[in-house]
Amino acid sequence: MDKDYLNSLRHSCSHLLAAAVLELYPNAKPTLGPPIDDGFYYDFDFSAPISENDLPRIEEKMNQLIKVWRGFERSEVPSDEAKQRYANNPYKRELIEEFSAQGQTISFYKAGDFEDLCRGGHVENPSKELKHFKLLSVAGAYWRGSEKNKMLTRIYGTAFPTKEELEARLKMLEEAKKRDHRVIGKALHLFTFDNLAGKGLPLWLPHGTIMKDEVEKYAKEMEERFGYIRVSTPHVGKKELFETSGHLPYYADSMYPPMKMDDGVYYLKAMNCPHHHLIYRAGPKSYRDLPLRLAEYGTVYRNELSGTLAGLLRVRSLQMNDAHVYCRKDQIKDEIERVLALTLALFKTFGLKEYWFRLSKWDPANKEKYIDEPDNWTYAEAVLRDVLKASGEKYEEVDNEAAFYGPKIDVQFKSAVGREETMSTIQLDFAAKKRFRLVYTDQTGVENNEVFVIHRAPLSTHERFMAFLIEHYAGAFPVWLSPVQVVVLPVKTDHNDSAHTFADELKKEGIRVSMDDSNETIGNKIRKASGEKIPYQLVFGDKEINSDELMVRVRGEKEQEKMTRQEFLARVTQEIAIRA
Repeated sequence: MDKDYLNSLRHSCSHLLAAAVLELYPNAKPTLGPPIDDGFYYDFDFSAPISENDLPRIEEKMNQLIKVWRGFERSEVPSDEAKQRYANNPYKRELIEEFSAQGQTISFYKAGDFEDLCRGGHVENPSKELKHFKLLSVAGAYWRGSEKNKMLTRIYGTAFPTKEELEARLKMLEEAKKRDHRVIGKALHLFTFDNLAGKGLPLWLPHGTIMKDEVEKYAKEMEERFGYIRVSTPHVGKKELFETSGHLPYYADSMYPPMKMDDGVYYLKAMNCPHHHLIYRAGPKSYRDLPLRLAEYGTVYRNELSGTLAGLLRVRSLQMNDAHVYCRKDQIKDEIERVLALTLALFKTFGLKEYWFRLSKWDPANKEKYIDEPDNWTYAEAVLRDVLKASGEKYEEVDNEAAFYGPKIDVQFKSAVGREETMSTIQLDFAAKKRFRLVYTDQTGVENNEVFVIHRAPLSTHERFMAFLIEHYAGAFPVWLSPVQVVVLPVKTDHNDSAHTFADELKKEGIRVSMDDSNETIGNKIRKASGEKIPYQLVFGDKEINSDELMVRVRGEKEQEKMTRQEFLARVTQEIAIRA
């Protein structure tokens, strides 16, 4: 699919949306309406609130208007005249003033009776090409993304060249609703949010905590296997620490406000690396000590705007699968290879396949954005490229997207709900060595300050990764991750004692078992257990009490399986042990 054409199609559709809104809501003030990766949106300042219930009416008006749209006519006008056209729209006037100050041409595009301030990028024959669109949702959005500005109403939509492509997209969106981690998380009692605690601060319920702990346990086992040692750092740090790291003042907007104490000013940490650098330099290091791999599931805090928070995907409290590798220049390649191997091993266990890598490079001409060490940039980018090529994994290179302190490899994922996102990152840092005076003694006894740092978080944060897993598995987690692995369902209350005894035997083997001894029918118990997506259901009646055989209901299977108690125990414990 031609991306440029798709952007033009969707941008044209945003014009059509604005035209329909103004027909139905003459007092509304349109602001901006760009195309985006999966559709388009337009932000409006409405005099009275609207909801998603209003979208069908707006969409109907769009279908009426498009019949007479033959094309987009461009015109250029002086800025004063342009501002007069928007005498009652301060948002458009602000844009016009900016364009004028920058020496840009002020242009308008007209289709039908609707004219909009616009730089261009439209289809040639809208009445024929704008046929397959759908309005999707309504959300709040601050004007120009700043919480200091007014909250506007954003209408999202999508559009495609063909009916088939649109229907495929809508079908995927329906599937996405079913897999939404917020819906499944609530249904399976995994996590919650409470305004009394604060927005963006997830509260992990018992079932969600079990899953979170299992992920962490597995990650720690793998990191130990790959030579990492564990450290722990506090949740706060002094202002001077974050000034040394370079996060202040440049990252201050994403950090919580300072806390004045009797011995200085403190901040909640938004990253773990500054503390890890202090641990590195806590004692002298020899070339024999490198590489040094420090790992921590450290909790950090980000001052995200309330309007940008999205379930577990964007929160204010994050527990990161974080580590920092301190190495010599000649060790960079081996260590990047090890990090990549660890990352791929983790993905394989979780059954994750829809991913690719992105090598983010610097721009030598942009001296303000990047640390000025051209030799290190050239060397580091070549090393990362060689590692990616040797891995055989799909990757792409992107210019001017590196961190200020070095190139990075981002891991891009296509989630089960069709959303593309950056899951994790591997970043090479050659700025920390100077900022924190990271040194080691080389083979000749001379102090060497060429200590390179690899930042890596293959499983991202607990919050983002859990959201991803919930949607990936649609709540039907593998046995080792399932909060409840086996549920025992007595047919009658007369069977409760024997069922409890067997459940206790399973628990002694380390299996997470629940027991439904309620006074419900067995049919209701089975439906409840199925809705909770428990991997194994054991119906316990007269036959099960009086024999060694079990009839096992396996999640996703229509037919029950017959097996002995020992066979069942061996099957479940094996699946847990190998994380099947």
